[in-house]
Amino acid sequence: MSGHRPSSREKILAAAAELADIVGPGNISLDAVAQRAGVSKGGLLYNFPSKAKLMQALVEEYLKSFEQALAAKSTDEGAASANSLAAYIELSAEECQHHQPSAAGVLAALSEDPDFLNPVRDFKRNLLDRLKAENPDTAKLLVAFLVIEGLRSMSLFDMDILHEDERNMAISYLLDEAGRG
Repeated sequence: MSGHRPSSREKILAAAAELADIVGPGNISLDAVAQRAGVSKGGLLYNFPSKAKLMQALVEEYLKSFEQALAAKSTDEGAASANSLAAYIELSAEECQHHQPSAAGVLAALSEDPDFLNPVRDFKRNLLDRLKAENPDTAKLLVAFLVIEGLRSMSLFDMDILHEDERNMAISYLLDEAGRG
């Protein structure tokens, strides 16, 4: 049985994600991505005509993987997160605990393409609408959503001033409240 052979696009995205983790998205060069992916720069530019388009594709891949992880965690009977809100809180908290690269790459892509964040905005709006449909207490949901997005923003912009015990206390509170939904 033969395994899936990754396309040039998949190789490029994997290489760009690896480099973003190592040097930060703002420090990625297209030459370095092409070299790491084992493709020519022309091959990279065929798939992604600019660094901004490459960054946008990375964001879209992240959103897809987050959605898949959320679906898996929401339906896992053995998980503490028996509902989508709790799964969203848990996944987001896990991400915020890992070192995040700086927002420089996001800001650079945004300056080149003002619509860069549209997929993120659409994803979050759809997620919020879905969570609202599953949770009867909209006020509680909105507070949890805003706290999580605040934690994400603090992490993204390297402005996280919370001590670990404070962050854990907030997450525990949100999870307790989500369980009562």
